[in-house]
Amino acid sequence: MTATTYTNRQWIYARQPTGRVGADHYTLRETPIDDRLAEGEVLLGARYLSVDPYMRVQQHTRRTYDAPHPLGIVQQGGAVSQVLASSSAALRPGDWVLGYNGWQTHDKCHASQLHKLDPAAAPVTSALGVLGMPGRTAWFGLMEAGRPRPGDTLVVSGAAGAVGSLVAQFGKRAGCRVIGIAGGPAKCAWLTGRLGLDGAVDYKAFASTEALAAEVARQSGGVDIYFDNVGGAVSDAVIPLIKLRARIVVCGTISQYEGGIDAPELAPRVLQHLLFQRATAQGILARDFVHRMDELRTVVAPWVRSGEVFLDETVVEGFERLPHALNMLFEGANTGKLLVKVA
Repeated sequence: MTATTYTNRQWIYARQPTGRVGADHYTLRETPIDDRLAEGEVLLGARYLSVDPYMRVQQHTRRTYDAPHPLGIVQQGGAVSQVLASSSAALRPGDWVLGYNGWQTHDKCHASQLHKLDPAAAPVTSALGVLGMPGRTAWFGLMEAGRPRPGDTLVVSGAAGAVGSLVAQFGKRAGCRVIGIAGGPAKCAWLTGRLGLDGAVDYKAFASTEALAAEVARQSGGVDIYFDNVGGAVSDAVIPLIKLRARIVVCGTISQYEGGIDAPELAPRVLQHLLFQRATAQGILARDFVHRMDELRTVVAPWVRSGEVFLDETVVEGFERLPHALNMLFEGANTGKLLVKVA
């Protein structure tokens, strides 16, 4: 049988950024790929590609929780794809799957590396959002490190993002008062309207850390749980407001990702606040809970189906716009989960 050949478009990570990342740090490469498969392999056509802050962390020179992303290979990342050809009994052409296939339009991999999706049970993009890595981060980060109790005041930075907006919803379901911090009046209105939060603080509206802290204090009355996606000046404002036995969940420090990891900014000392309030601070990563994805789906998927929990999406059309989309994360241009739809 004659093989069918496709053109595989790939974004190759080619040059390390020192500040804002852009298309000049990547090379767009086109190579042929055909449907001749080894036993158990499948050929995939990407439909939705994930854009996440951790990608920028991996582009620094020092080792973080990963070795630096190697130059000269496809930018790694999550992908929702459809099977184009299969030599596996587990998958058939047309099936939807989740994999870590990176920024490319096609890929060959073994079926064991993929998770089959059921479009009738939940939108396929939820596998990159509320039922994927962001949902896993939000659920286990809040429930296990944050340990929410009814009546707690939960403050979430980056609350309009993929993880933050889910933490806020999970916190409300746990009986917390939830105050979200986001950039701009539109996002704050979305937090109190769409998400139904108890308050929202526009960090861009304050010229000093002290002024921001005063507004967070006014709306919160003090902080039992701080779920931090941002770090930097926002955390400098929030941490002095923690209450006795507070829990700080360090999920991300996106304010530092454009150069602040290799050369961290100086910041106020936080250890005295942990000491005085006998508080705890714990870093969490989604990878620590991969083995518990079935647990997440069991608990959260029914809420997604009923509409009780949701993750809004910002969808960028066009594979060629992937580097631009990564930039959007650092410009605050997305609400909820940021995806690129492949034509």
